[in-house]
Formats: sequence, C-alpha cells, structure tokens
Amino acid sequence: MENRTAFLFDLDGTLVDSVYQHVLAWRQALEAVGIELAVWRIHRRIGMSGGLFINALLRETEEGVTAEQVARIQALHAEAYQSFAPQVRPLPGARELLGALTAAGVPWAIATSGIREVAQPVLHTLGVPEGVPVVTRDQVRHAKPDPDLFLAAAERLGVPIEAAIVVGDSIWDLLAARRARALGVGLLSGGYGRAELETAGAYRVYDDPADLLLHLDEVGVRGAV
Repeated sequence: MENRTAFLFDLDGTLVDSVYQHVLAWRQALEAVGIELAVWRIHRRIGMSGGLFINALLRETEEGVTAEQVARIQALHAEAYQSFAPQVRPLPGARELLGALTAAGVPWAIATSGIREVAQPVLHTLGVPEGVPVVTRDQVRHAKPDPDLFLAAAERLGVPIEAAIVVGDSIWDLLAARRARALGVGLLSGGYGRAELETAGAYRVYDDPADLLLHLDEVGVRGAV
C-alpha cells in the first residue's frame, strides 16, 4: 500500500543549526534601535513570526511599537543575520533524513517563519532539491503559531493536513501543528526542553534529525532506513 504520510519541516533549529545565529542577529537589530534585552528572552520567542516576535518582546519592555518600527527591526535582523549565515550548518542527520524520505517515496516540504531572502542561503546549504515546496513567511497571511504555513505546505504537496507530520523544534511549531490538525513531532536541537515540546502537543520528541531518522518507524514510516 502506498505510504500517504507527508512530512512538513520547520527550518531553523529543525534542519539547520541556526537558532543562536538568529538570536544574536535579533539582539543586534534591537540594540540598533535602542532596545536592550537578555539573550534568553529573545531565544524563548524564536520560531514565531517576525511581527509577533517583536511585539511579544517589546511587551516585556513595556514599550509600544509602530508598524514602521517593526518593519525596520525586521530589516535590520535580515541584514545582521547575513553576517552570521556562513556559520550555519545542517544539523546532524538532516540531509540523510530528507534523502531517506525521498528514497522511500514520502513527500516532504519546508515551512519556515523566515522570509525567503533569509531562508534561501540556508536551503542551498541544506541541499534542498528543486521542486520541493518551500513556504516562507512572506507567502502566507499569518505565521506560527498560526497554522497557515503548514496548511499551505500540505496544500502544495497535495496531501490532507491530517495525513501530515509536522517536525519542529519550538513550542510555536507544535502549537501551529495542533491548530492545523497535523501530528506534531518535536526536536531538541533548537533549545526547547522535552517537557515543553510535549506540553505544546508533540507526539514524540527526538534529539535531532539523526535521532528521528533512526526512529521513523515510530511515526509510521517503514523502509526508509
């Protein structure tokens, strides 16, 4: 029987080791407009859409923010991230996991809260083949924790969202998966704890892509390893 399962992957912290580069880029962007926040506070919001991310952070500082300021901070983040981008590497097992799914005939897509401009070099580093659907923040109305990114990715694969497995490293990924009615799988490679991911809705939690690859049978994929 044909395997109807499809995988929808987050990008940063799930397939590539880029969470902390994003944290530092956000800190640099915020400091450029006179906002100082501890790094750990920034990390706790990584995975949200840029606009929600900034609003959530500034709420902690009790500062208001205009749409123009949000746009400026996002642009500064994209600029700052470019200086960290050469440090970004695929997480252990990421390429092998994607290759195994492709070999087993399991469709997969990427859905990231980042904009295409920021995501493109990372996709190249990861070796994402032409034709694989990649949905970025600038292609949907709302990003995580709203379900739009994953719904759009499933639609582009031509599979019902209920047949999809969302793989992410943050609570925002898993909340979005739950709202989309997809099965959520968490990875520890983005810095969130196991209990946090499980509470947010993860069916299973693995260390990183390499660990997930070893346990694909636990999420209903056979013959991929």
